[in-house]
Amino acid sequence: MDLATPLTYVKGVGPGRAAMLAAKGLETVEDLLGYAPFRYEDRSNVKPIGQLAPGEMATVIVEVSSSKLSGFRRRNLGLFEARFRDGSGTALLGKWFHGGYLQDILVPGVRAALYGKVEFDSYSGELGMMHPEFEILTEDEEDSGLHTGRIVPIYEAAGKVNTRLLRVIVHRVLGSARPMEDALPEEVRRRLKLPELWPALQRLHFPAPDDDLRLLNSFRSPAQFRMIFDEFFWLECGLTLKKRKAKLERGIQFQLTDRVRDQIKKMLPFKPTGAQKRVLAEIAQDMASERPMNRLLQGDVGSGKTLVAAEAAIIAIENGYQVAVLAPTEILSSQHYIYFKNLFGKLGYAIAPLVGSLSAREKDKIKALIRQGLVPVAIGTHALLEEDVAFAKLGLAIVDEQHRFGVMQRLKLFEKAGQRPDVLVMTATPIPR
Repeated sequence: MDLATPLTYVKGVGPGRAAMLAAKGLETVEDLLGYAPFRYEDRSNVKPIGQLAPGEMATVIVEVSSSKLSGFRRRNLGLFEARFRDGSGTALLGKWFHGGYLQDILVPGVRAALYGKVEFDSYSGELGMMHPEFEILTEDEEDSGLHTGRIVPIYEAAGKVNTRLLRVIVHRVLGSARPMEDALPEEVRRRLKLPELWPALQRLHFPAPDDDLRLLNSFRSPAQFRMIFDEFFWLECGLTLKKRKAKLERGIQFQLTDRVRDQIKKMLPFKPTGAQKRVLAEIAQDMASERPMNRLLQGDVGSGKTLVAAEAAIIAIENGYQVAVLAPTEILSSQHYIYFKNLFGKLGYAIAPLVGSLSAREKDKIKALIRQGLVPVAIGTHALLEEDVAFAKLGLAIVDEQHRFGVMQRLKLFEKAGQRPDVLVMTATPIPR
């Protein structure tokens, strides 16, 4: 068995359970090994009922002697009570509110492992557990040692594949799969004192008896730290490679001519602030570069982001390219349309709005103008992303409130250009660093 083996072929899985696991994104052995427990329980303190003391956390192996549902008329609001016994001759009472679903599970004769806090029930005069964790035990369970007498991993269930079954499957995979190759450079691992990958995976799923339960449940054990580090390390490597690839991509090299400067000055309704001048200079420098611009413009509401975006649009228009302004809502799109129309009116630039509320005939007319390159500025909502919207020569994409759009949606807009357009993203939402 290797890491690429489909889970269908793992003992105890089969096609039905494999489909449930696939719904969680678990399709191969490697996927399953990366499915970490969300918490751990110390079930090493296994005692007979007769040795339990109020206040302790303990695990007991018991058999249901009787059960009943009482309290409310509606089953799902009832109090379910079950009395358990073991060889010690003492009874233990378990109680579950909203426990009507247990009436057909915890029936007399069923063996179970209970884990919870032992309390003295003053009403019945017996020891009891309120809402204990439980697992049904079977007589022929070959992996019974996985579920009691140790620190036990608790997984999020995948359909009908519960945590107990996941525990068994993971244990079988760890015992039969070939050890995963550790791709992390040894120098990095040694410098940060990280454990090797395969032992870390084993301890992640089945901690050693002396592992600190508090560290495990706060995800700070050495094994968990190794897995967390790996995830961020390879993510950073991927982002670095993507950034290097982007630097090799050729974009549009806009010319900053005297006419561009004159048009910007003619458009300005007031003298820009020092911050606006500085930001425009940085944007102009990016647009003059042969690499595609991908810049974030962040500022408070009313700080003049749209004016800076309009200045960037003039650079693209005067170089013979079109500009697309993408907004998340029709209201915001209409505001941008009015604002750009007032600014560009004196320059003679045609502007067209493209939103979902337009009639089919109006949309077709505007799409034809955009496709023919007769509209240098198209402002719209998700309607700009429709497949039948094509630009003659898209050079700059301005995206407002970019977090309201998915990555694939933004890529759709960028793909409408013959070559990679420059991108200016505007937001008033501070971006965490």
